[in-house]
Amino acid sequence: MTHGRNFWMSVYVALSCCFGNPATAAVNHPESSAQHSASRSHEEPTHPNIIFILTDDMSLHDVEFMPKLKNLLIDEGTTFSNYFVTNSQCCPSRSSILRGQYVHNHGVESNNAGFKRFYRLGNENSTIATWLKAAGYLTGYMGKYLNGYPSPHDKTHVPPGWDEWDGAMGGGGYREFDYKLNENGKIIQYGHADADYLTDVISRKASAFIGQAVEKKRPFFLHLAPFAPHEPSTPAPRHRALFAEAKAPRTASFNEKDVTSKPAYIRDLPLLQQKEIERMDQLYRKRLQSLQAVDDLLAEIVRTLEIPGALHQTYIVFASDNGFHLGQHRLMIGKQTAYEEDIHVPLVIRGPGVPARHAVQQLAVETDLAPTFAEWASVIPPSFVDGRSLDPLLKKSSPHSAEWREGILIEHQPGPEPFMSWFEQRLFQIKDKPHLTAYQAIRSNHHLFVHYQSGEREFYDLASDPHQLHNMIGKADPIVMKRYSLWLDQLKKCKGADCRTAENTRFGEIHIAP
Repeated sequence: MTHGRNFWMSVYVALSCCFGNPATAAVNHPESSAQHSASRSHEEPTHPNIIFILTDDMSLHDVEFMPKLKNLLIDEGTTFSNYFVTNSQCCPSRSSILRGQYVHNHGVESNNAGFKRFYRLGNENSTIATWLKAAGYLTGYMGKYLNGYPSPHDKTHVPPGWDEWDGAMGGGGYREFDYKLNENGKIIQYGHADADYLTDVISRKASAFIGQAVEKKRPFFLHLAPFAPHEPSTPAPRHRALFAEAKAPRTASFNEKDVTSKPAYIRDLPLLQQKEIERMDQLYRKRLQSLQAVDDLLAEIVRTLEIPGALHQTYIVFASDNGFHLGQHRLMIGKQTAYEEDIHVPLVIRGPGVPARHAVQQLAVETDLAPTFAEWASVIPPSFVDGRSLDPLLKKSSPHSAEWREGILIEHQPGPEPFMSWFEQRLFQIKDKPHLTAYQAIRSNHHLFVHYQSGEREFYDLASDPHQLHNMIGKADPIVMKRYSLWLDQLKKCKGADCRTAENTRFGEIHIAP
């Protein structure tokens, strides 16, 4: 590689220009599918606005190539250095975000028929949208929803809780051009003109929504879901020439030479060939290019908020639905594993009282987002919620930090045949060979413990082996492994408050039968 990442970042930064009043309302108590309710707490503080930007398949290191994200959010807010997704697939992850639940509780286990399952289980009846709308918030959703949306029997379906709905239909949004949006029940076709580029369309619609909410003097919740940098990673025309020589990060685990300690599905992978690596590099460049329009979207959001003076009363949250691997552990492009590349993703928050240039080290997971938004809106979330509010950590001297969770659950269930065969073969290069099976894992502060359906296990000491090169399962203390197994048994069956208790478990509290 002729030039490093820092060089290309400095070049792009040099070329880039960085560029409602809250209301109090009565609260209804919507019944959820789990027969729980969300309700306003007794206090009636001023209610902030909330903007949530969720990218698709964005890895942790991609942040380095978004100068506006750095200037406007990271430098002005708090970064969660240890934020994880509980499942590295779009639909399970997005369902966890909307409901604040682990996958085994919301029931959307894979991307296959993800929307249909979310809908049929009644999950749409109680989400962060319905909770905040009942609390008087103006709500808006723009971009990608769940795979398989819309329902085949109702192509104009608008999920409950959204006042403004601009949901991408089918898979057209991945191309960024020639797609359809369901705009509040009306299907609108977009073409191939530069102005039809989907991330830019979302940006314009978001600005209009913000303006209307401020004019109405309503607090608002706006969920923006661009498709970038998901394949085919189509960049905006104005960004196609950027990062011409960038290459996928050659991490210590890239095209890993010695995989003898890994599970069978990794051991059977051949070393990557030069042509395969070149294709990865090409995709990597397009991914970086496609994220520049997201960077522009963020800058436009901030500019729109500044005009009426609403920026100081608005939380802006930036995250990804899952990570992405590019050659790590010999894997081709993809996700779904329990390795850091797939589960460790960005989370940055800026807003009222949030310290600038601050980093939080405590473990956070996507189930925390919904209860965090609820707390900001003075809403008590339903008891089915597994996550916890991150708001206490947005204070430099939080009294709760010492009592924070010790670990989080990672869970994966492959989709059913024939979907699994095609998808898994594409991601893991398998043809009648061992493949990634269902698994549950614990990502603790310093370790990763994985238990596969096949019976295989992995254990990594992340302090000494951050790239997960040496599976220590055969060398670890059997007592420690027994404790992790018991801890995993607690987590994979937990519900609601029991999940928070199980996450807080310390080894001294796990009793091993003699």
